[in-house]
Amino acid sequence: MKLSIITIVVFLNLVCCSMFAQTKLASIFGDHMVLQRNTKAAVWGTDTPNTKINIQASWGEKITTTTDKEGNWSTFIKTTKEGGPYILTVSGSNKVEVKDILLGEVWLCSGQSNMARELKGAKDQPVEGSEGAIANSNNPNLRFFTVKLAMSLSPLNSCKGAWELSEPKTAANFSATAYFFGKKLQEELGVPVGLISSNQGSTPAEAWTPKEIASNFPRLDKILKEQTDITIKSPTVLYNAMINPLIPFTIKGAIWYQGEANRKYATEYTTLFPAMIKSWRDQWKQGDFPFYFVQLAPLGFGGEELVALQQSQLKVFLNTPKTGMVVTNDIGDEKCIHPPKKKEVGDRLALWALAKNYGFDKIDYSGPIYKSIVINKNQAILNFDYASKGLSSNGKELTDFEMAGKDGVYYPAQATIIKGNQLQVTSDKVDEPAAVRYAWKPFLVGSLFNTAGLPASVFTTDSNFVFSETSVKKSKKKNE
Repeated sequence: MKLSIITIVVFLNLVCCSMFAQTKLASIFGDHMVLQRNTKAAVWGTDTPNTKINIQASWGEKITTTTDKEGNWSTFIKTTKEGGPYILTVSGSNKVEVKDILLGEVWLCSGQSNMARELKGAKDQPVEGSEGAIANSNNPNLRFFTVKLAMSLSPLNSCKGAWELSEPKTAANFSATAYFFGKKLQEELGVPVGLISSNQGSTPAEAWTPKEIASNFPRLDKILKEQTDITIKSPTVLYNAMINPLIPFTIKGAIWYQGEANRKYATEYTTLFPAMIKSWRDQWKQGDFPFYFVQLAPLGFGGEELVALQQSQLKVFLNTPKTGMVVTNDIGDEKCIHPPKKKEVGDRLALWALAKNYGFDKIDYSGPIYKSIVINKNQAILNFDYASKGLSSNGKELTDFEMAGKDGVYYPAQATIIKGNQLQVTSDKVDEPAAVRYAWKPFLVGSLFNTAGLPASVFTTDSNFVFSETSVKKSKKKNE
């Protein structure tokens, strides 16, 4: 009798398992997706524990793996050169097919509102040229996946979103910066491009950072220990819900447009931002994948906190491997935190990728970056990187330069391009120069470029200068 009961129970369990067992792919996989070409692409999902999983791709590759005791499985499948459409078939307890897959280039696009700003723009905050861009957005070789907003205090395994082909109704609702970035890549490379957009307005970098990293920062550790509920701005909550579910989906690299929400903590950002970048690279296990970001644009009500954040971003670029920084101090908007020229931003991000990752080594991809200074009596001679073909003012007067003596008081200065990548700076108020700085105010229209028309970053030649809460609030700057 006991044996019969045990047999019945086992039988019922087997029936239930067969009824409810389901082969599932991770939420980032779906029809119309793009997989990274010429690599081993990560594929993962769930099924019944200890189940054999057969994966077959119509481009000619197949691989087998087995679920673990929790029912998770993960492996890599070899991808070939660009092309498609293909089908990926996953067979376990049942069969799953993902159709209309293209092999090409995949980029993650993240940040806060300036990355989130849709191509169609918003009321009183348009995206320049959006109507024409939307009307001409039909492109089956450009595809989008937008991660829907979610928050969590612990890492999640899935997110909501779907892959879509670029066309007016989908492009209009996609990130404008990401759209122009992907469009330029697709046109220049002639291969499919897939863009994963995961962003949210008004969010600080710590919200996109894993807990084990954020907790190393005293201010954030205090918040983590005391928080009982979550908002958009809470540390780790967006990483957990909107980045972790994407890992380890194989990507070529990432682009990032964020910083406004960290303006009050610019000194912290100098170490927090690279720590976030490193944490993403560590979790993806793809090495130091390219990470290109946008330096904040000038803003009429940004205060010196904005300059401090711009300077922090410059330091991150100079000290973090395989990063690139797009300067936007020529296309800011004095009254709006969301500058309308998103095409210029997306195109400039694409220049970094084209030059550093796709062999376009003859193009200029960065504006001038201050390199060194030589003092000659009452003159300062400045040298710049990323200006091998020369500096330029685009035919206008060079403005927004300042010079200080040993007392640290800055006065307006005159700058002149003397040869190649050199600049001569003088001030009739300073007989013995000690330092020069440029663009050291919240709003301006950049005047220094290279001959490719790319603007120079904000800079100071004072290597000992460190922003602090005090220096931001009590600047020694003196305008006359």
